[in-house]
Amino acid sequence: MINRKKILIKDIAIIGLVAMFFSCTNTKKEVQDFLADKNLPIAVGKNIYHVYKDSGKVTSKLITPVLHDFTNRKEHPYNEFPDGIKIVSYENNGKDSVTITGNYALTYNKTSISEIRDNVVIINHNEKSKLETNQLFWDQKEKYFFTEDGFRLTNPTDTINGYGFESKQDLTKWIAKDITGQIETKEEEL
Repeated sequence: MINRKKILIKDIAIIGLVAMFFSCTNTKKEVQDFLADKNLPIAVGKNIYHVYKDSGKVTSKLITPVLHDFTNRKEHPYNEFPDGIKIVSYENNGKDSVTITGNYALTYNKTSISEIRDNVVIINHNEKSKLETNQLFWDQKEKYFFTEDGFRLTNPTDTINGYGFESKQDLTKWIAKDITGQIETKEEEL
């Protein structure tokens, strides 16, 4: 008699759990919309080390302690790096590498434009040049940096300070605005 009661209680519990399981009808889209409405990421990654490859060759590495994935946004999907980011890009089989670091970053998926803020440092290891600023925008499609904030650009011969800077991703062919400092120039032959 006691065994029948235990079996009956067990059967009722199983039927109740199965009914609860099948009563959940939220689709993946409904869950994503709920998270978007509450301004919550659909995923959080910790200690990310991502390697990008093209035709089997490493083109860049992304390292971050925390990644918040907000790609469930309809208008402007993005990724947030609230605890900083480090990106190392490699050109010419790794001979020309550039390192980008910052304490905070946002990357917008539709436009491929990133905003990197707070203690932004870009180093071109081959040219031995370094850019420091507090805010930088990076157009990844065009491989182009720009800022309207204060900056410091150093290389083996020059130190330039100013407000407003644009350059190619490898810190070559740059335009600096409102500058101070000493610059060594070369006279072009006609």
